[in-house]
Amino acid sequence: MNTVFIAGHSRLPSGMAAKNIYETLTITAEIDKKYGVIVTASCTLATEHGRDFVQHLLKGHSLQDGIDKPVQAVKEHYLGKAGNALASALKDLYKQYENMR
Repeated sequence: MNTVFIAGHSRLPSGMAAKNIYETLTITAEIDKKYGVIVTASCTLATEHGRDFVQHLLKGHSLQDGIDKPVQAVKEHYLGKAGNALASALKDLYKQYENMR
């Protein structure tokens, strides 16, 4: 297998629908081992549309280039309450990726 599965976690802000289900927000990603490219991603946002949107934002980014571009993409394009939690979960996911390397 040429991919790894990595998860990043952060706290959800109060008042979010997902907080009724989960205490934390989790982003998971399947990442190509050789190039660090996010093949697919998912998260624990409450709506399918939100989960699909995050997957679309992250897919194709190479973690070998760092985490700044994916975090910036989330900050620019995801304008919901979970924006900061998504950015934090991405940074945590990146830490896990760096530990793996």
